[in-house]
Parts: sequence; structure tokens; C-alpha cells
Amino acid sequence: MEFLRPRTWDEALQMRSAHPDAVAIAGGTDVMVGINFGHLRPSRLLDLTRVGELQDWSTEDGAVRLGAGVSYTRVITELGDRLPGLAMAARTIGSPQIRNRGTVGGNLATASPAGDAHPALLAADAVVEVASLRGSRRIPVTDFFTGVKRTAMDPDELITAVLITPPSGPQQYSKIGTRNAMVIAVAAFGLALHPDRRAVGTGIGSAAPTPRRAPAAERFLAGELTAAGLWDTRAELPPGTARRFGELVAEAASPIDDVRGTARYRLHALSVMARRALTWAWADYQEGA
Repeated sequence: MEFLRPRTWDEALQMRSAHPDAVAIAGGTDVMVGINFGHLRPSRLLDLTRVGELQDWSTEDGAVRLGAGVSYTRVITELGDRLPGLAMAARTIGSPQIRNRGTVGGNLATASPAGDAHPALLAADAVVEVASLRGSRRIPVTDFFTGVKRTAMDPDELITAVLITPPSGPQQYSKIGTRNAMVIAVAAFGLALHPDRRAVGTGIGSAAPTPRRAPAAERFLAGELTAAGLWDTRAELPPGTARRFGELVAEAASPIDDVRGTARYRLHALSVMARRALTWAWADYQEGA
């Protein structure tokens, strides 16, 4: 196995262009598991840990530009106040050692349907920035996942950063598994309220071939809140709103039976998580009045 170790972003792109078959590795929390279990046998590894440009975050036109190499630990400690939904998701990932190594960019590149960061990124309308020697482009996260562990990236591209405009309202994240962390999610759900544009964002994980949103649930809830003037009054939610929202979230999923849970259980769990997430988020919104 050949080990490529660029020191700059330009070197990384040149190596990627010359060796599009190389598997990029940052924290290694997914790649090394695959190698150790014999599921992955790359001819080359492209180590990005020395590329300083990937290790930083900044703000850009009101959005957080999160470098692909920023760890989950830093998301929690440095961005928990700006991106609480993503920080909530990060806290459920692995052990402290895993969170110190794992990155949001790596989670996106792996594109697992059970990726823990994905529901929060979907709910927040994140944008993935990718680059090659041909230039850079930005892909809405809703268009990024094209299949099981497949993305919209071209073979010569690498993830540069994720751009996330902090939602103007509360965010929530729920994950269910055999325990709260150090486990692959049986199902996960992210929610973000966007009162500035009277919109709702959702994200479903581990319950479809790709991470996905629940558009009908988003439209329903945004419509209910707008029709009742609740964005402005922050009054109590009408009876049945949270329950119906949960039902529509579950309807957006298409899970399978596997060793971690049945499709029926996943649908039930999503409905409950969505209902609770909305209840918690709305309580936070009311407190912020």
C-alpha cells in the first residue's frame, strides 16, 4: 500500500489528480476500521492530516466555514454555541479519543446512511465545498449523497470545508441505539427552526439508503406555525401538531431490517424522536421570547 502525505492543499490536489483511486484519510476513524476488518483494501492512502488549510474554521458572509479536518471535539468546544445541533450530534460520536480524531469532513466523505453528523447538516441547510485542480464548487448537502456510501464528488475532488449558516432558531438532535454513544445509530433525527425565513429543517439518519430530509413534515410544520401566527407569538403548539409532524417524518423514511433493528422499529423511533425534538425545540424558542 502506497502512503501519500502532502504538506499543502495544492500538493493534496495534485496527488488526488494523479491518483484518483487513493483513499483520503484524516482522522481514520472510518477508513482504518474498514482496513482492519478487511472490508477496505486501497492501493493508496492519501493522508490529509498535515494540510493546515483543512484544520481551521472561520466565518464567511454569516456562515461558519468549517474546514474538513476540524475534529468533533473542536466542534463541541469551539462551535457549540453557534452550531448546537451539530455539537449535539458530535457528543454522541464514539469516545473522547474518537471525537479527538474524527472529522465532519471524513463523515461526509464516507457517506454512510448512519453518519451521525448528517441529520444536523441537513436540517441546517449546509453546503459542502469540494475542490480539484480544475477549481472548486459548492454542493448543497441535500444533493451530496447519491447512494449508499456514494457522493456527488468527482474522482479527482476532495472535500475542502462545510459551510453552515447558523439557524436563527433552536436546534435539536436525537439518536437511538443500544447505548447513547460508541454505537452506530439505529435511527437519528435532526431538527432546526428557521424563524427568520419561516422555515423548518429536518434530517433523517440510518433509516434510508442515504441521509435525507422530510420535506412534507417541514412544509406541514412551517405552514401550521405561519397560519397560527406562532412564529411571532411563540404560544403553545396546537394539539396534535407534534404528533402529526412525527408521523410525516416517519413517512419520509424507507428503512430496512438489519442486525441493529427492524424497519418497523426505526419508523416508530423516528416518529417519537421527531415529536420530542419539536417539543424541546419549541420550548427553547418560547424561552427565547
